[in-house]
Amino acid sequence: MRELTIHKNDADQRLDRFLLKAVPLLPASLAQKYIRLKRIKVNGARAERDYRLREGDRLQLYLNDEFFEAPSEENVYLTIANPKLHILYEDENILLLDKPAGLVVHADEGEKVNTLVNHLLAYLYQKHEWKPREENAFTPALCNRIDRNTGGIVIAAKNAEALRILNEKIRERELSKFYLCICLGCPEPPKGRIECFLRKDSKTNTVRVYHHPVPDGRSAVTLYETLETRDRLSLVEVELLTGRTHQIRASFADMGHPLLGDGKYGVGSVNRRCGETQQALYSYRLRFDFPTDAGILNYLRGREFIADEVPFRRKYFG
Repeated sequence: MRELTIHKNDADQRLDRFLLKAVPLLPASLAQKYIRLKRIKVNGARAERDYRLREGDRLQLYLNDEFFEAPSEENVYLTIANPKLHILYEDENILLLDKPAGLVVHADEGEKVNTLVNHLLAYLYQKHEWKPREENAFTPALCNRIDRNTGGIVIAAKNAEALRILNEKIRERELSKFYLCICLGCPEPPKGRIECFLRKDSKTNTVRVYHHPVPDGRSAVTLYETLETRDRLSLVEVELLTGRTHQIRASFADMGHPLLGDGKYGVGSVNRRCGETQQALYSYRLRFDFPTDAGILNYLRGREFIADEVPFRRKYFG
């Protein structure tokens, strides 16, 4: 028998969902069965699978040792001696990280160690703000994603409550995200709204733009304003009202103004002439609108954060 004590970051989760994270080698179907058979108890008594865990609860797990073997994947954040993070803002609940273009957010086939999330975990581990051995299931996490070759602001949650709130606020569109980009030519009109439908092609990892509903297509809404035009290039501020894969890149290419440096939707000859291998796109401004209650994050309501520098803006527009 093993016993787990529920800590603050574990509280308010359903029993069955907590087990999937705390004992990842235990199949979900078997977890449900063991709950029914009282081989998994809460405070020494039978509990329903949808029981909401409370801080201080004690779980008794009458399971075979095989379910508690260490996961096969290495804790790679331990190998990062000097985590590299550009921190725009940090408090007891969140961090705002300025990710450079070229750095992958999560591990993929090409990179397993040098990722933004691993540097985040190494940073919090070394500061003793995150103690994995004292956590049953929670791991600090990123709340939004940015493509490898796009730079900009990424939100990280230090605790489970902050993560829950931020995920909800992002889902309800209570945060405003603004990007800067450089596109070819000058958009007409110089300020406007793009509404379309995007359908993803998983084989090519691209999206196709449609101007009418299509099967598997997702609506995309983008606001833009041209700030400056120079040498047949335009600096444009973009606000995302939806967050679809490659939304800005595909929408601007469809409009006839692909982004400078874009290898998927751009113009190769122009990219080569300018020596650009990464799309000129940066998530440079973030505002916490929060029209509804944000719990422990209410203090962020109305606050806005701006990246210190957008490299391609300085290069092309001074």
